[in-house]
Amino acid sequence: MRILFAASEAVPFIKSGGLADVIGSLPEALQGQGLNVRVILPKYGDIPWHFKEKLKTCKTFSVYLGWRNQYCGIQEMELNGIHYYFVDNEFYFGRKGMYGYGDDAERFIYFSRAVLEALPHLNFKPDIIHCHDWQTGLVPYLLRRVYMAHPFYQSIRTVFTIHNLRYQGRFNRMLMQDLLDIGDEAFSVGGGLEYHGDGNCMKAALTYADLITTVSKTYAEEIQTEYYGEGLEGVLRQRSARGELAGIVNGLDNALFDPMKDANLAEPFRNSLPKKRKNKTALQAELGLKVDESIPMIGIVSRLVDQKGFDLIQAVIDDILAENLQIVVLGTGDGKFEHLFRNKAYWHPDKLSAHITFHDGLARKIYAASDMFLMPSQFEPCGLGQLIAFRYRSVPIVRETGGLKDTVMAFDESTGEGTGFTFYAYNAHEMLYAIKRALECYRTEEQWSTLVKNISKYDFSWEQSAKQYVGLYEQIFTH
Repeated sequence: MRILFAASEAVPFIKSGGLADVIGSLPEALQGQGLNVRVILPKYGDIPWHFKEKLKTCKTFSVYLGWRNQYCGIQEMELNGIHYYFVDNEFYFGRKGMYGYGDDAERFIYFSRAVLEALPHLNFKPDIIHCHDWQTGLVPYLLRRVYMAHPFYQSIRTVFTIHNLRYQGRFNRMLMQDLLDIGDEAFSVGGGLEYHGDGNCMKAALTYADLITTVSKTYAEEIQTEYYGEGLEGVLRQRSARGELAGIVNGLDNALFDPMKDANLAEPFRNSLPKKRKNKTALQAELGLKVDESIPMIGIVSRLVDQKGFDLIQAVIDDILAENLQIVVLGTGDGKFEHLFRNKAYWHPDKLSAHITFHDGLARKIYAASDMFLMPSQFEPCGLGQLIAFRYRSVPIVRETGGLKDTVMAFDESTGEGTGFTFYAYNAHEMLYAIKRALECYRTEEQWSTLVKNISKYDFSWEQSAKQYVGLYEQIFTH
């Protein structure tokens, strides 16, 4: 089976979030299951030169965008056994960053059209185009409503994966009509694009893709409710009722996150707590914290935004800092949270070390050094942090939502079962209670060793998830 991944970012070329990690790992896992998988991406200006210099142009043609006629080059390369195509257009993509420009509607409608226009020019005709997030949301719509009239496209099917439902690609209706060269009928009831007077790329995909997936089973259930559905719960309930919505939890690239081979660490380790604690004392010394392996350390590596639960931390941070612990924070985001951590680090330099930046090497040191890893998310489609924490034997403290609920099992002190500490209600004091339970457990060496041993038994590599995707792809052709 031939699968073409269409996405707006991928590791190791360019990244803004977890989507890039998925596109960088899942195709390789699927090829391990016997599929032929290729990936198509925009050729951004920020892609490192050592990749760009390896690209070869295989085809150039024009893409019509409303009344515009735009250049499109398709460049290609192979990396780690995966064939990559890049859509080359300097006007749209030869600039800093990926998103947040005033013409994002035009840029990604162009990209969606370019993906479909490129297919007859490639030596690869996919059975399925697997689209990811709103930036490729119009591929299923265009395929069904425009390109399906051409015999070449009639056998191609689409899968659409929601990585974060909050970001939908909602744009002015008149603008989208102009760019897509479509009439009012597409914005009628059942037309698939209309959303409160605007056009919505995510809704288009949810309406026209053959199958919809999201990145955990619990998130697939949550997004059918008004609280999590971001206004699209109705269409998601319809697709779910027809058996066309599935949740498959993301995996982790174990080779990329390996504490035995991670060059950033002071001491390589796998399951040895004494060796792990050598990483803690090394980080304490590096950051100017008190060097004492017996002090529990909580790590936070995250975007500092409301979605990640930082308003809960803000509400009880003084109570947390009253405990005998150390906290190391790494990330950027909302100014109010950046200020919060800078301010508390200033007044409590012995307890809190804040780094308002992003640095992959420091992130890995935090995962390796921390005893616990805090993720109190408001919602979390899958979450990568808790999976990396598991890999580095840092015990997650999480809210029971989305992928966090699916991957972290609450520790039961009486039976010794479980892999972390959880709380259900989005409430600061419930989070504080979970933190205190974790600290109490840490003080009991035998219990803590049992907990870390439990974590070591779980494997969140991509293999199991890839098998589920193969089953879904096969379902499309027997549906």
